[in-house]
Amino acid sequence: MTGENQKPVHVIGGGLAGSEAAWQIAEAGVPVVIHEMRPVRGTDAHKTEGLAELVCSNSFRSDDAESNAVGQLHWEMRHLGSLIMAKGDAHQVPAGGALAVDRDGFSQAVTAALEAHPLVTIERGEIAGLPPADWDKVVIATGPLTSSALAQGILSLTGETSLAFFDAIAPIVHFDSIDMDTAWFQSRYDKAGPGGTGADYINCPLDRDQYEAFVDALLAAEKTEFKEWEGTPYFDGCLPIEVMAERGRETLRWGPMKPVGLTNKHNPTVKAYAVVQLRQDNALGTLFNMTGFQTKLKYGEQAAIFRMIPGLQNAEFARLGGIHRNTYLNSPKLLDEALRLKADPRLRFAGQITGCEGYVESAAIGLLAGRMAAAERLGRDLPLPPATTALGALVNHITGGHIETIDEGPRSFQPMNINFGLFPPIEGVATTGPDGKRLKGPAKSLARKQALTARAKRVMAEWAGSAQSRAAE
Repeated sequence: MTGENQKPVHVIGGGLAGSEAAWQIAEAGVPVVIHEMRPVRGTDAHKTEGLAELVCSNSFRSDDAESNAVGQLHWEMRHLGSLIMAKGDAHQVPAGGALAVDRDGFSQAVTAALEAHPLVTIERGEIAGLPPADWDKVVIATGPLTSSALAQGILSLTGETSLAFFDAIAPIVHFDSIDMDTAWFQSRYDKAGPGGTGADYINCPLDRDQYEAFVDALLAAEKTEFKEWEGTPYFDGCLPIEVMAERGRETLRWGPMKPVGLTNKHNPTVKAYAVVQLRQDNALGTLFNMTGFQTKLKYGEQAAIFRMIPGLQNAEFARLGGIHRNTYLNSPKLLDEALRLKADPRLRFAGQITGCEGYVESAAIGLLAGRMAAAERLGRDLPLPPATTALGALVNHITGGHIETIDEGPRSFQPMNINFGLFPPIEGVATTGPDGKRLKGPAKSLARKQALTARAKRVMAEWAGSAQSRAAE
């Protein structure tokens, strides 16, 4: 592995995704240049000039690889030689079942490893606009704080009107946690929209007392505040539900919770006082979006309050709601399955800008983007990891596993943490425990999760072995 006669791959951004991408490229024997604008130009969030600086939490979340989706992603990244996971493990601090790290030691270790690699060059300075034309392979991993000049350059190629904007995000619920003995499928007035059947929404009914209690809980709940550099972008088409509740107790009932045009199939003679609707959010039908429920409630408050809704009393959330500044591509529309920009395939994207969320997820997409870029440079083929793996499920969500539109609104593709709702369903899960008794509730859910991670480990090991064989040829 010398790389002496090869043109380098350029990686723009020295965060977790960029650092991981660069490491994978260099480890494959291909020279790489990391372009990091700090400290020449700072950001509102970063405090140091170190690579892979953790700007928020120091947690990589659960390290349980048997029953947690992010823990499975940890396992897959370790199996694939992840720099981010190796340095995270080396700088771990006590955090129960989670992997948390000493943020300074972690960043310093990642920086030192990349500085010491003979095929890595680190250049400090902003890439103002599109990369130079003679950079034939580029990985853009600039995250949520992409510089305005580069963002405008990307937009000039895509026809999109905005890359950095405020997102209204509604909570997303795992379908198999919804009580369908209480809820039912129906569109208002049985109207079938584009691609619909007339039974496109899950409806959760509330009587008057339940509605009043729900509004009281919204009004009393603790809310999060915008960061100073985010501003406060409320506008009437995107009001948080708690703001609507503050405008009058009936506002929600004639907004996202209006009960008209619906008949409860479980109790047809009784009209609901209010109804919460959920719409399918991914092509697999495993995730459902709470329509119109964007919110700034704190996460702990959200879970408790939304479980007050009949049918959602046992809801498991793939993600909770929010309204915040975000920077990401409409990836299912703009990127091909290899994370390349369709309008200019020399540009490949990685990390949060692609529409994943979280440290580990960003680094994981950086890992895959780096391996893809290196394989291209070496003239090798690198198939995508199967969607039954955590990494494959995540990239599938980014590049094509999402339903294009939700209702008549703007883009519906939203950043997502890895979760079991992104995995294809699995058959043959054990239905009885060691004692021969039928599994129910949490035990049944645990068995399904363990079956999903077992399948993912087996498939990832096969994929990684196949990739290693191709690289050795």
